[in-house]
Amino acid sequence: MKGFETNLRLQASSPALEFSNGFFFPKRQSLINPNLRNYYPRSSSPTMLKLFSSSASRVHHLTPAIRVGSGPVESPLFKSLSQLTGWNRRSASLGHRAFFCSEPTDGASDAEAAAEAGAKAGESDSEGSDSKSSSAIVPTNPRPEDCLTVLALPVPHRPLFPGFYMPIYVKDPKVLAALQESRRRQAPYAGAFLLKDDPSADSSSSTDIEKNINELKGKELLKRLHEVGTLAQISSIQGDQVILVGHRRLRITEMVSEEPLTVKVDHIKDKPFDMDDDVIKATSFEVISTLRDVLKTSSLWRDHVQTYTQHIGDFTYPRLADFGAAICGANRHQAQEVLEELDVHKRLRLTLELMKKEMEISKIQETIAKAIEEKISGEQRRYLLNEQLKAIKKELGVETDDKSALSGKFKERIEPNKEKIPAHVLQVIEEELTKLQLLEASSSEFNVTRNYLDWLTVLPWGNYSDENFDVVRAQHILDEDHYGLSDVKERILEFIAVGRLRGTSQGKIICLSGPPGVGKTSIGRSIARALNRKFFRFSVGGLADVAEIKGHRRTYVGAMPGKMVQCLKSVGTANPLVLIDEIDKLGRGHAGDPASALLELLDPEQNANFLDHYLDVTIDLSKVLFVCTANVIDMIPNPLLDRMEVISIAGYITDEKVHIARDYLEKTARGDCGIKPEQVEVSDAALLSLIENYCREAGVRNLQKQIEKIYRKIALKLVREGAVAEEPAVVIDPEEAEIVTKLDVESPEKSIAQENPVTSAEESKEQAQIEKVTVEKVMINESNLADYVGKPVFHAEKIYEQTPVGVVMGLAWTSMGGSTLYIETTVVEDGEGKGGLNITGQLGDVMKESAQIAHTVARKILLDKEAENTFFANSKLHLHVPAGATPKDGPSAGCTMITSLLSLAMKKPVRKDLAMTGEVTLTGRILPIGGVKEKTIAARRSQVKTIIFPEANRRDFDELAENVKEGLDVHFVDNYEKIFELAFGYDDHQIQTKQED
Repeated sequence: MKGFETNLRLQASSPALEFSNGFFFPKRQSLINPNLRNYYPRSSSPTMLKLFSSSASRVHHLTPAIRVGSGPVESPLFKSLSQLTGWNRRSASLGHRAFFCSEPTDGASDAEAAAEAGAKAGESDSEGSDSKSSSAIVPTNPRPEDCLTVLALPVPHRPLFPGFYMPIYVKDPKVLAALQESRRRQAPYAGAFLLKDDPSADSSSSTDIEKNINELKGKELLKRLHEVGTLAQISSIQGDQVILVGHRRLRITEMVSEEPLTVKVDHIKDKPFDMDDDVIKATSFEVISTLRDVLKTSSLWRDHVQTYTQHIGDFTYPRLADFGAAICGANRHQAQEVLEELDVHKRLRLTLELMKKEMEISKIQETIAKAIEEKISGEQRRYLLNEQLKAIKKELGVETDDKSALSGKFKERIEPNKEKIPAHVLQVIEEELTKLQLLEASSSEFNVTRNYLDWLTVLPWGNYSDENFDVVRAQHILDEDHYGLSDVKERILEFIAVGRLRGTSQGKIICLSGPPGVGKTSIGRSIARALNRKFFRFSVGGLADVAEIKGHRRTYVGAMPGKMVQCLKSVGTANPLVLIDEIDKLGRGHAGDPASALLELLDPEQNANFLDHYLDVTIDLSKVLFVCTANVIDMIPNPLLDRMEVISIAGYITDEKVHIARDYLEKTARGDCGIKPEQVEVSDAALLSLIENYCREAGVRNLQKQIEKIYRKIALKLVREGAVAEEPAVVIDPEEAEIVTKLDVESPEKSIAQENPVTSAEESKEQAQIEKVTVEKVMINESNLADYVGKPVFHAEKIYEQTPVGVVMGLAWTSMGGSTLYIETTVVEDGEGKGGLNITGQLGDVMKESAQIAHTVARKILLDKEAENTFFANSKLHLHVPAGATPKDGPSAGCTMITSLLSLAMKKPVRKDLAMTGEVTLTGRILPIGGVKEKTIAARRSQVKTIIFPEANRRDFDELAENVKEGLDVHFVDNYEKIFELAFGYDDHQIQTKQED
């Protein structure tokens, strides 16, 4: 059986297995030695030696001669097995058969025969004393059934069955001495008992089993032994090797001594059974049938049958069950279950189940082996045919070798630009080409080298695009694509002018920062078009792997170069414009810090020798123009920000958004929807309302979405109206017209159609075209704007027409642009010594500190202005900054908070249409703030006329465009005293009159 042979091969290749108390399984090779013949009687056939060399070390057959018979035994079972194995029991060489295994049913005649056989054996072996001592056939004076006290030998792996032998190693000197003493006393018997599993042991390796068993002695060892075992004859002892031969079943009754472990046993017999029982016969015949199937596939099992029948005798029902269980590959627990079963029928059933499993395993193994053999033979045949085909093509000159073709392709790539390729790169390419020729095409290193050469040769070494240094043309392109953005356009024109004067251009790193939707990404494409450079964009938002920038090592599976090398391969030039988007959103993970990796890429002093981990050669990126985009530059690491030239794009005011919508967004949306200009008209009032009430953010992305939404609804309306007009225009087929005429001849209209149906159809077409042309033009104005875009999203930020007492308008900066916010203060309660301040509005730590500073400065100013006023000392105040759901932080609301507190204390409102911003110190000094343009735009949107800025921000305000500053009354202050005069120094009677009006 193939499965059994495989098990034998595995056991033969494994090291010697040691077991508890010095009992070992030897290696299979250790049994095959010149002295092995001394273990057996001279009557043993060469088949027995073959069994030694081919069977597993777990169970082997060895039986000493006990009785000798001369006549053949006519057993039906044995006849079946004889036919099965092809072995003739009446062979002349086997004229005298020796039966070695004693059964519990043997009588006195058997004992006499055994004694006689022993005497004959003694005479035949009297040639040498050495052969007598080592022979497996040891005549014994006491009968096996007289052995009621035996040494208990643990068997770790499989139980010993009657009729089979088992070699073990005994390393315990006491046990070995006891075994030798038993042989000298002519009582060479011991008990072989299978070990139970150790419940506390996790490992099942032989080394762990040996350690656990060696620690057990006496009662502990007895608890680990199965009660049912086998009476074994000590056939041979050579050194520490002992060979046991199984005789009959035993059961442990009690322990006699602990070292060595000696126990009392009972000889157990099989339960009585009926030899003529049909069920037992059928079961045994099925076992024999299964044996026949197994023997067809394995000659090893055939040797077992021949040797067993030669030395044991006839195959009775119990022996047949023992034989099948012993030679099959069942585990220790299943084999022990067969050994303990005394019911012959049940034992046969258990053996049959084990053999059926072995047969199924053999079939599965045969199927697997056949499939693998077919696959291997097919691959070998395909390989040989491919090699022959390559050789034939090479001889005929039809096709060159694959490696030669690859090398030729790589050489053709570098030949046109060979002079421009740096020397160190050219050297690496030549070395890799030589290496490619030495590698086998089927090796993994070949593919790595091929991909590496592919990347090295495809890069545009020294290949630069011709730049256009025409400043007028560049100005025209930039104005054509974008409205406003004068700072960005001016910087690009400066770059072009310098390149024209120098005759060449150098790479720069420009960072465009601003709110979303202001055109940072799209301006990069326009710059590339203006400079006549190739454009490449990649986003680094959320990037957390340095290998995306610097590439992977070539040793990794699936390694690729970084983004910059991929960019050069994609654009085909060495001086593209690379737009690195969302640089303020770089991630950081376990794979490194990409922001630090970008330092080399974006440093003009280092990127001339940029090293990619995959290419492992330096690349010159000094001619590349890098344009980065960010929403907030505060999120960019300082070392990286230091290498960039930052240009802020604050956002667009309402006038600029109107121009952008008219000149860019409307045209694009109209073209995308397939609408002609004469079909739609959007009024200026509707566009202005759309910007103010729906798209108040700094950018124009949301404005673009709303305009596209309007034109989509217009397209649907035009299609519906056109479909209604086309309904009467049905082309009438002449045959159909004739049929209709026959149905209703009296109708004059039908008569006309009958006379000239084609003319009637043409007239219907012309009428439908006229109706289609006369579809009314769609007008979008402020009144019907809500029908297209829904209800207004934003409402007027200006909550108060005239701010009441304790309320002052401030200016704030957000990532979406600027906005106005109110600082509101009110009195909670009055009382002696109850002064205090409560702050709400989801304020940050910095803004809370500004509120405390404002409270202190306001008390000081009020003390100077109105010494008798004890408002702050006796009033508990509550300061709130709407909207409460929006987080707010920053120091620029300090002067606004002071003004709100003083307004409440003096019970006097501030000037109408006044907004302010600025940080305040405890001494009343006004410090500069940021976001001047955004805050100015927010003030204009809220129709504020008077603005107060810190004196230090005068330069920032002067740089603003004139259309932004137009109509504003701006005051620059450096001390709060000036703010006090501007906020409260007005005519009270005039304000009161205006309020009454």
